[in-house]
Amino acid sequence: MAPQYRSNRPASGHEQRERRAPRPLDPARLNDMALAYVARFATSAARLEGYLARKLRERGWEGEREADVPALVARFVAAGYVDDAAFARAKAGSMNRRGLGGRRIDQALGAAGIAAPLREEVRPEPREARQAAFALARKRRLGPFGAPPADRAAREKQVAVLLRAGHRLDMAREVVEAQTIEALEQWVEDA
Repeated sequence: MAPQYRSNRPASGHEQRERRAPRPLDPARLNDMALAYVARFATSAARLEGYLARKLRERGWEGEREADVPALVARFVAAGYVDDAAFARAKAGSMNRRGLGGRRIDQALGAAGIAAPLREEVRPEPREARQAAFALARKRRLGPFGAPPADRAAREKQVAVLLRAGHRLDMAREVVEAQTIEALEQWVEDA
C-alpha cells in the first residue's frame, strides 16, 4: 500500500493566497528599478519619470529624504541611458514604416512627453508621408490594391481609414482615387 501524504491545501480546492505588500523603495532599489526599465524599454525622460512616480505611489518610500525622481531621470539622461531625440527618431520611423501618418506620429510622441520642437524635427518629409500612405494602402487593400469601391460611401470608408491613421485628407483622397498601383507609385516618386 502506497503511503498517503497530507496536503496543507484547503479542502475546498480554492486556494486563497495572502499577498504580501511589496517592500517600500529606497534610493538603491529605485535606481535599480530605473536601470532595469531603461535596459528593457526604449523610453523618453517623461515616460521614465512617470514610471518611477507610479512605482513610488504603489510601493511607498522608506528613504531618509524625499525621493528625487527628476534628479534620477536627469542622471540617466546625462549618462546617455535616456535620449529623447533618439527615441523620437526611432518611434517616428517605426510608425512611418507601419503606414501611420504625421498626425498620429505627433500624437504618440506628445503622449510620450517629447517636446514640440523635437516632434517637429522628426515629422516625416512629404515623400516619407506618401510612402507611409502607400504602405498602409497596400496593407489594408485600399485604393488600387483592393477591389474598386462600388460607390461613394465605400470610397469614403477607405478615406476614413487613412484619416484615422493620421494622413492628410488630400493624400487620403489621392490614394483612394488612384486608378492603378503604378499611378500611385508615380505619385510617391513625384513628392
